Amino acid sequence: MSDINRLQKFFLLIFLLVSITDIIAIINDNSLWQTISKPLIIPALAAFYVAGSKSRNKLYILALIFSFLGDVLLLDKSNLFLFGIAAFLITQLLYIAIFSKGLANSSLGKKIGALFPFSLFFILLIRILKPGLNDFLIPVIIYGLAISLFGSVSLLRYLVKKNGTSMVLLIGAILFILSDSMIALNKFHEPRAYYSVSIMLTYILAQYLISAYMLKSEKNRRLHDGT
Repeated sequence: MSDINRLQKFFLLIFLLVSITDIIAIINDNSLWQTISKPLIIPALAAFYVAGSKSRNKLYILALIFSFLGDVLLLDKSNLFLFGIAAFLITQLLYIAIFSKGLANSSLGKKIGALFPFSLFFILLIRILKPGLNDFLIPVIIYGLAISLFGSVSLLRYLVKKNGTSMVLLIGAILFILSDSMIALNKFHEPRAYYSVSIMLTYILAQYLISAYMLKSEKNRRLHDGT
């Protein structure tokens, strides 16, 4: 916590409070408090990031904006589900653009190794979901390919760097994939009572870990550059 300044601590507290409020609202099936708390999660996290960042990556801030839009749109999964997917698709594409920088020259073996587990998971998940997808088949495949690529990029970054910072990003990516997978399973395969809480817990942790990675990698870069 020594690396976190006072303003960051304040926004982190707000992030934790609105996240916990949302989880409690889900457990109690309180749609009013879900509607109030869920849209506040990403703005609080964005404020936490901005308060601690000196470089303030514009693509990352844009990704958070689209995450916020996705959260708002998915409050109405019945009518706005495709729009929510579209917002998070842009988020995933922005994450890929951010985290793939500097990886083009990594070895072919590492690239294949990074692609394999997420590709396999994607194929297995689509096989499970396909009978219930109907008109959503193409959008879900497109989104699934994007988030699988995000996972692969995160794994490749870890294989190249192999440090604690890149591990934070990888865990965040895996949690994001798990969250989205549970959304798909709940909507298109077999609804489960525990999915709602699990979806938000993994999503909140994923977004926090990605933000923590951004801040840590920026700090490491400043130390390396001597600034």
